[in-house]
Amino acid sequence: MSSPVQDNSQRYPYRSWVEVSRPQIAANFRAIREVVGPDIEVMPVVKADAYRHGAVEVSRTLEREGARWLAVSNTEEGIALREAGIQTRILVMADFLPFTREAMIASDLTPVIHSFADLCELDRLAQARGKRLKYHLKIDSGMGRLGVRADAPAIAQAIVDAKGAELEGLMTHFASAADYGSTQTAEQLKLFENTAAGLANAGIHPAFLHLSSTIPVAYARRAAWGRMVRPGHAIYGYVSPARGHAPGRVLNVKPALTWRASVLSVKDIPVGALIGYGGMFRAPHDMRVAVLAAGYADGIPHRLSNKGSVIAKGKLAPMLGAVSMDLTVIDVSHVPDIAVGDAVTLLGREGNISIDAQQMARAAGTISYGVLCGIHARVKRIYV
Repeated sequence: MSSPVQDNSQRYPYRSWVEVSRPQIAANFRAIREVVGPDIEVMPVVKADAYRHGAVEVSRTLEREGARWLAVSNTEEGIALREAGIQTRILVMADFLPFTREAMIASDLTPVIHSFADLCELDRLAQARGKRLKYHLKIDSGMGRLGVRADAPAIAQAIVDAKGAELEGLMTHFASAADYGSTQTAEQLKLFENTAAGLANAGIHPAFLHLSSTIPVAYARRAAWGRMVRPGHAIYGYVSPARGHAPGRVLNVKPALTWRASVLSVKDIPVGALIGYGGMFRAPHDMRVAVLAAGYADGIPHRLSNKGSVIAKGKLAPMLGAVSMDLTVIDVSHVPDIAVGDAVTLLGREGNISIDAQQMARAAGTISYGVLCGIHARVKRIYV
């Protein structure tokens, strides 16, 4: 897959920048909504600055597109959206710390509760205000991180006892959704369904049951969709490949982000010349190299040293030597017309050549989430 921003003729006066396509974000959201249908709520995940696409602008785009819910990781992220004028419901998935609760409530953010102790505290805060506070309760169905581990009767009793708090959603998180050779997802789904059934027998019927992020949506694990899905990666144009005997993929999305860097220097080096820290690369022949104004401080993985590539003037250009903090050297021997001030593409497309975050991640021995979230805040964001 490739970025929808394909015109490399546009130059910006920055060392390094990303171009984020609002129309592609909107199109990806619509594609998800079309797959799950009108009866299932789509709650895009915009945590980690919308996977470094820019949470405020992405959220504005999604709100205009009709998203009624957004999900963030912590209270600070939710407050930033409120201060930017975002009016949708915002679910805070991983933060009910003592020093964030007052601000969370004041900003009309909906907490995910992960323990009975936190539920008691939410109840206390609600009763002190004389109003019911809505929350979503997370079940630890097998991930082993956040969430309640208890049987349905104990959970039901805790919900009933918290008279000032209103259970709006019941959720869990899959640990191995992409691995169809594992039984873990089926086991987690069964535990969650048993818990939900136990609560229903006790007369507790939350409006939303939600278990699925991108993978169960993309590969049509419909039993796990519940009444709400939480796509993150797919909003930004990515679906991780499934392992094992997976069903056919039903979701098609495209990357919304292109990452570029400026050429800082172009020079000729002789055979035998060493490049970069530690002399990791030795020129096997006379070469022409370009120095890019971006390095690992900007988010280029250091593990791409001597093995990554960029796109220069529509041609793949290998990285040479170690990726430095602020600089990266590339081989432009086959790109004779490249000059200082030109832009190269780190992620995106030029002509028939493309590099996406999954390709970069494979070369760096990491995951595409890490590549996207690793793009530093000092890299300028431009919305197109």
